[in-house]
Amino acid sequence: MEDISNYYGRLVLKSRFETVEDQRIKILPSFDKNGYCQRCRQRAVCSLPDQEYFCTVCLKMGRNSSLNCFWHAEDIRGKKQESCLNWNGQLTRQQQKVSNEIIASINNKENRLIWAVTGAGKTEMIFPAIDHVIKKGGRVAVVSPRIDVILELAPRLRKAFSKLDLVLLYGDTPEEYHYTKLVLATTHQLLKFSQAFDLLIIDEVDSFPFHGDSMLESAALRAKKKIASTIYLTATPTKKLINDYRKKRLDASFLPLRFHQHLLPELTFSRIGDWRKQIIKNRLPRKLKIQIEKYQKSGQRFLLFVPKVSDLKNTLETIESFSKIKGLSVHAADPERKSKVQQMRDRKIQFLVTTTILERGITFPGIDVIILGADNQIFSVNAIVQIAGRVGRNKDRPSGLVLALIEEKTQVLIQASRQIRFMNEKGLKQLNNVQ
Repeated sequence: MEDISNYYGRLVLKSRFETVEDQRIKILPSFDKNGYCQRCRQRAVCSLPDQEYFCTVCLKMGRNSSLNCFWHAEDIRGKKQESCLNWNGQLTRQQQKVSNEIIASINNKENRLIWAVTGAGKTEMIFPAIDHVIKKGGRVAVVSPRIDVILELAPRLRKAFSKLDLVLLYGDTPEEYHYTKLVLATTHQLLKFSQAFDLLIIDEVDSFPFHGDSMLESAALRAKKKIASTIYLTATPTKKLINDYRKKRLDASFLPLRFHQHLLPELTFSRIGDWRKQIIKNRLPRKLKIQIEKYQKSGQRFLLFVPKVSDLKNTLETIESFSKIKGLSVHAADPERKSKVQQMRDRKIQFLVTTTILERGITFPGIDVIILGADNQIFSVNAIVQIAGRVGRNKDRPSGLVLALIEEKTQVLIQASRQIRFMNEKGLKQLNNVQ
């Protein structure tokens, strides 16, 4: 039989006709008596012959049918151990304060919201908390709804915890699951865990598909042990998280300054009229054309966000028709997405035309951002704030242009501007207190 540890805190799909050889493994039903799938807690079944059925909701995680069951073993807390943190960096005074507050919440078995601006160094702030739990023999999961985010986190966590084994889990992961004290995964992978983690850290908690998905929220709750902490990391908290904080149901820590101690770049608005009509005729709006010409002369790299996938091709072709700068377009379903992002990282191209898929989780040092059609309803308040946060991430260029090209200034854009100013005002207060 395979290693028993592979069943610790897991829901492993098996045929109900298989025999368990180890008494430490419990057999759990695949569906409850009301027909609810016991992996995703949803009731959406498709019939099979002989009155059998399977769940259609979590089908991509492996077909769970009434012919299956789950094997599960209790995740036993390990022995105390020495520190496994191998990071030589130093937190700022504000980062250290937040890091201490996270550890205090863990010790009190409480949840905490970390409201930190984009580029504040959230990842580094969680290092001491991860180390704290693992030293005590506990187990930690760092998860995010977005694959891009965990792929960017993976090398940083592996470097900081080089003495520790880490498993990276997502839909097409090349890694085979094995028991580790530190798990890095997408939130969908939590469907395969139960009572596993002493600390659950959810990065970009407000992003799709986790936000508003009761299935994933339920999976996150089940994945951690009954008495354990969840740390929510985000630059743009949901209304629910903000309300929970205001009503004292959730503690919160604020970090309004980036790691290089500079404020967030604020939005610059420019009206351009019906831009789609112009692009269909292979013409760029005048203000966009002027900005592109500046970038052609300076070599400045940038991201150009558009509302829809259908806008990508025309926008890129129109830029290429009058400009010599080299760029590509990218979207969520693009099979070459990873390759294109890497080309931007490697400075092989000067710009990307993109949908909101690159609004968060990806860092390109020293870039500017243009949001074409920023008044389109596809761009939420959180999306605008996150997109603006792509700029000024590098200490060598801590500011830059966030240009919103619009037909009209919407309430969403006004709220996004207010949110950025709100954090900048808090940041100024911190800077003044230091001085």
